[in-house]
Amino acid sequence: MKKIEAIIRPEKLEKVSDALIERGHHAMTVTEVRGRGLQRGIALQFRGKEILVDLIPKIKIEMVISDNDAEEVIATIKEFARTGKNGDGKIFIFDVEKCTGVRDE
Repeated sequence: MKKIEAIIRPEKLEKVSDALIERGHHAMTVTEVRGRGLQRGIALQFRGKEILVDLIPKIKIEMVISDNDAEEVIATIKEFARTGKNGDGKIFIFDVEKCTGVRDE
């Protein structure tokens, strides 16, 4: 099994989620997060003043999937989250040794 953690732009969540569901990947955890990458924040104009936004709002999608589905999930996230600009995000892939449900005995 693989754990996929994808950090994407908030405005891309709906498209990414819909595309994953359409391809049969329903289970996911979504968290609102803040962070920065190589761009080290952004400068915005507000009421005539420049404001530095150090930590930018992002969305983190977490999924645990079978090894066979990993490449399809990664490709789907890339296709529907990409804008081609800085700040599109990152995808992290981890091996999962074991997974069990809380309700399981």
